[in-house]
Amino acid sequence: MSGHRFATEVSDLELADFQRAVRLILRHPLITTSWPDDRALLRVRRFASALRQDLAEAFGYRLELHGSTARLVRTKDLVDANQPALSRTGRAFDRQRYAYLALCLAVLGRAGVQITLSELAESVASDANRITGLGLDPDRGADRRAFVDAVGWLEERGALRMADGSSAAWASDPGAGEALYDVARDVVFALFRPSRVLQHVESVAALLDRSTASSGNAARRAAAQAARRAVVERPVVYFTDVEEPVANHLRGSALASDLQRLTGLRVERRAEGVVLVDTTTFSSERFPGTGSVAQVGVLLAVEMADRVVDPDGRRVRRLTPPDPREGQRTLIAEIDAGLPTATLVPLGGTDDEPPREEGEGGEDDPARLPFITDSFLRTAVGDILQRYATAFGAQWHADPDRLRVEAVALLERFGAVTGVPGGVLVRPLVGRYRNTVAAVKKRATPATLF
Repeated sequence: MSGHRFATEVSDLELADFQRAVRLILRHPLITTSWPDDRALLRVRRFASALRQDLAEAFGYRLELHGSTARLVRTKDLVDANQPALSRTGRAFDRQRYAYLALCLAVLGRAGVQITLSELAESVASDANRITGLGLDPDRGADRRAFVDAVGWLEERGALRMADGSSAAWASDPGAGEALYDVARDVVFALFRPSRVLQHVESVAALLDRSTASSGNAARRAAAQAARRAVVERPVVYFTDVEEPVANHLRGSALASDLQRLTGLRVERRAEGVVLVDTTTFSSERFPGTGSVAQVGVLLAVEMADRVVDPDGRRVRRLTPPDPREGQRTLIAEIDAGLPTATLVPLGGTDDEPPREEGEGGEDDPARLPFITDSFLRTAVGDILQRYATAFGAQWHADPDRLRVEAVALLERFGAVTGVPGGVLVRPLVGRYRNTVAAVKKRATPATLF
């Protein structure tokens, strides 16, 4: 007996490859013959049986393998605004692009084995023009660019495969070019697999996991799965941000050994929470990372950590952080604002959770977090630009406020700070960078002619 609960049928010689496959399917819930690369599907298929069993037991996920696709159907506990669909140029999708993507999938689901780009645009426009506030006019540059972004997203994942022509010419002028696509129907069906009849969904919250356990053992198993999901899906998990049964599993030693066995990554635990240490580019975005925004993010973390513990400075004010469930309710309301109520078939009832009671703790209450003002952050960014002048391009020197906003947004995505009116609340993750000596890579100087 190995004593492990997961990967029990995987030999020690194959364990590293199995862990690589786990990280791969967790990062890319859809895998095809071309996405994310031409070898990914083979890596997953090699361990299909063990992956299907372990992902279901550890996380409550369902792995489906059909034809030339692997699809991980994930159980979601939270609505997450930090993982948007991206265009080929790295632009995050907006409502218009998401709507066109959904309509493209609907058209492709009833299309044949081939379709031209103009035919796809005409069918999507027919549906879009019946939706108040949407519409699609290929002669309008903004509509055409949004549509091409949606089609490009499907191309990247292999749902559409170029057979002839060019989409670039059509994107520049719909009358000047054409493209013919092969439709990979197995990929299309793998992409759109709703677990609910969407006409019965009154809120995006209905798509989140709200299962109720029928026994104590089932409740513990559900809490353990939620804890593992939180660690692999979030940059950092604070005990105060989850329910107590989940926090108990996060504090236990079994979770760390289970996740290390599954992913090959180490779980780091501190008094305030846990983090999965990414040493293998498991996450699509890393912190600390490269680029001007990431470098300023690290330097701001250092400045904030030093400010919080500075014995010679004025005492930092501490505030009660916003209720994370309130943030969820706000985000859910924003998504629900786009719900097409004309086709809704309400079933009645609501699953809304009662608001959490606000704490009454004093200034020294550990639940309160240090408040750093926007003015401090502006000054810090200005000092950073002056101190490391040659490391940052002219565009950042010309617009330091944009650099501050983007760096703070990066820190917030990674759970290092929480944005509040007038500044940010510093979360415990920033403490990792206290007393850090940061080295900023200088920009290459262009060669001179003389």
